[in-house]
Amino acid sequence: MQADYNNNKKIDGPYDSWIDEDKNNRQDKNEGPTGDFRILWQMGANTIRVYHHASNKPLLKDLYENYGIMTLMGDFLGAYTVGSGASWYKGTDYSNPIHQENMLKSVKGMVGEYKNEPCILMWVLGNENNYGVANNAKKDPESYYKFVNRAAKYIKELDPYKRPVAICNGEVLFLDIFAKNCPDVDVFGVNAYRGNYGFGHLWKCVKEEADKPVIITEYGCPAYSNIYSRQEAEEKQARYLKNCWLDIMGNADGYGEGNALGGVIFEFVDEWWKAYEPALHDVHTQWPGPFPDGWVYEEWYGICGQGDGTSSPYLRQLRKSYFVMKELWKG
Repeated sequence: MQADYNNNKKIDGPYDSWIDEDKNNRQDKNEGPTGDFRILWQMGANTIRVYHHASNKPLLKDLYENYGIMTLMGDFLGAYTVGSGASWYKGTDYSNPIHQENMLKSVKGMVGEYKNEPCILMWVLGNENNYGVANNAKKDPESYYKFVNRAAKYIKELDPYKRPVAICNGEVLFLDIFAKNCPDVDVFGVNAYRGNYGFGHLWKCVKEEADKPVIITEYGCPAYSNIYSRQEAEEKQARYLKNCWLDIMGNADGYGEGNALGGVIFEFVDEWWKAYEPALHDVHTQWPGPFPDGWVYEEWYGICGQGDGTSSPYLRQLRKSYFVMKELWKG
């Protein structure tokens, strides 16, 4: 959203990235700039998810006006203490009036900046705050969800177009408390990683407990494994993402539980900093998860890779999952 390392007055990823067709980690003569926007458009993507705290409005307007891709615009709502004014070690306190006012000020800034932009599809509050990372939502979920509802009502007062407001929940943890305290939240957004069969009973669970439409705000799978070859791991990532998407479509309006609105793949390109050594594409197992070899590899979730890193942040190596999703999305 911000970086222009080659100082050409264009943001690097959206405009200057290029596809390493033969995966030789260098830019050949036939591999001119493509840009992530065009790569997404060619794939058939129609929406991205970002947070306003580091957003770039002209960039998002261009993404919509020239590529037809809309934005799920989010506010962290005190996740990782962003916007609350709390220190990391004390964390956001959702019963603290000062923290609440700070967060509402942040929400007001988001809506004020983007309310008149047709590129915004809906507003998204939080990011797995219910897991309690640098906040007390896990210890005091009722205060958290009551505040989420307050923020949702506030957005509806500020947004003249009355776009939907979603929460971004970590799985269905505290779904019952959400259902009780968030009548003004329109969409139950959920980050869910459940395996290569899709999302199981999630759709029915939300329908019965909260009766809200559902968007999978994150789903994904690493393209690396310690027990499979690189090709096998990429094939398993592609199968995982495909099955998740088929499950989403199988529960869209008129099918299954009928409450699925869509889903956001996590993620577009590998993030090498996730295991804290940005110069290395770490392959250490981090913690168990429902993935091909039973482990999480945080730096390998991209449907695009960055090769050996020597051409970062410009090089894109398209994985099999990119082409599988392109076939599903463009038909």
